[in-house]
Amino acid sequence: MKVFQLGAAGGVGRRLTQLLTSRGDAATGMHRGPGQGETVREAGGTPVIGDLITDSVDDLVQKMQGHDAVVFSAGAHGTGMDKTTLIDGKGLEKAANAAALAGVSRFVLVSVFPDALRGGEGGEGFEHYAKVKKTADVYLTRTNLDWLIVRPGTLLDTPGTGRVTAGPAIEYGDVHRDDVAAFIDATLHEPALNRVIVELTSGDTPVAEAVAQLAAA
Repeated sequence: MKVFQLGAAGGVGRRLTQLLTSRGDAATGMHRGPGQGETVREAGGTPVIGDLITDSVDDLVQKMQGHDAVVFSAGAHGTGMDKTTLIDGKGLEKAANAAALAGVSRFVLVSVFPDALRGGEGGEGFEHYAKVKKTADVYLTRTNLDWLIVRPGTLLDTPGTGRVTAGPAIEYGDVHRDDVAAFIDATLHEPALNRVIVELTSGDTPVAEAVAQLAAA
């Protein structure tokens, strides 16, 4: 399998590249800066220069062609509400349109858990982020792609457990970036799991089993 990643140099993206390449898949990681390219390369992926803000849909089509799936875990990461709109929002729309034109039907989006930092705890910037991410989710669900939206809880950098709780609606909680990456890796290899939204936290079910249960449902 050849996977095109947007956000490949990030915490989840880098881990996903390592998992994909360790099983013999190929991962292409789009990045903006030289340092990010080295991160992609060190994880085992093939770096390619790109920018969700300045690249056109046609630019992205050229980069995505020949791949079997797209994973979107890119984000503005607190660099401002305007960047959030352009990357997490408009960037997702560009990527989804490009995937359709490139003939890459499998599209996995890393979104945000609806309960994350609610009640104003995250401030105006986070509220804007949550709104933009929800709009992006809606946009993707209205495409003809074989989409999957994963909404992880609060992300942890500590080592994962390999066990999760996953479902269309679960209680809010934390989840290790290791386990989010492992979950996405497993879903990419389970084509029956598509056109659904999955919330994800740490739990007691092995990742592969959780994915199999969702696919069977």
